[in-house]
Amino acid sequence: MITSYDNKRIKNVVSLCEKSKARKEQDAFVIEGIKLFEEAPDSAIKEVFVAESFSYKSEKLDRMPVEVVKDDVFKKMTDTLTPQGILCVVKKSFYKLEDLIKSKETPLFIVLEKLQDPGNLGTIMRTAEGAGVTAVIMSNDTVDIYNPKTVRSTMGSIFRVPFVYTDDLKKAIGVLKEAGVTCYAAHLKGTKDCYSYDYKKPTAFFIGNEGNGLSEEISNLADTYIKIPMGGKLESLNASVSAAILMYETRRQRGF
Repeated sequence: MITSYDNKRIKNVVSLCEKSKARKEQDAFVIEGIKLFEEAPDSAIKEVFVAESFSYKSEKLDRMPVEVVKDDVFKKMTDTLTPQGILCVVKKSFYKLEDLIKSKETPLFIVLEKLQDPGNLGTIMRTAEGAGVTAVIMSNDTVDIYNPKTVRSTMGSIFRVPFVYTDDLKKAIGVLKEAGVTCYAAHLKGTKDCYSYDYKKPTAFFIGNEGNGLSEEISNLADTYIKIPMGGKLESLNASVSAAILMYETRRQRGF
């Protein structure tokens, strides 16, 4: 049993929780709670830590080498106010855009530019799984998907929805267009609403930053601007809500 907060493995977990740099250097991140533990692929789990008072039993837990940690030390390791008593260090997943384009006959992509809210990204990942999205593509200045808050809000979808960060979002969009993917920008300048188009062909939707929307540079790469109809005095919707509307309209058109 680990009884000291000064233990190197404990300090490393804290570093992975708090620092994007540590996650990048180790190609690893931290998950907390029973649900995420059960949904993480066995092959991706590097370390399992449980609190001394943790009493949960499962076949998966029996297969894993488990390190027991004194309760007060465990509380200092976690990113949550009410920890469930289990956390794991997990290997990151890596995907190639070119492979994802070929993975489905009629792919659907969500392209995110500079999203900053962990909850928005996590919600988009969850919705993407439900709507059958092929992959989520993100500019490298989008919030870190391995941020503990984002990981929790994906509710396990982080293990099932492919995603790609890119240093050159323009180039990635160019790859989509070369592959015959029609690109739509959710934009206030759209002349027709989002329900006026056919998304049964290969499709990508561009979603911009929560405060500023899409940059002119990226929105200009879209084949078409589309707008989401809104009543009242609203000018825009939450980024994850906008993405959900577009994903599920596509799912509706393609059949549930």
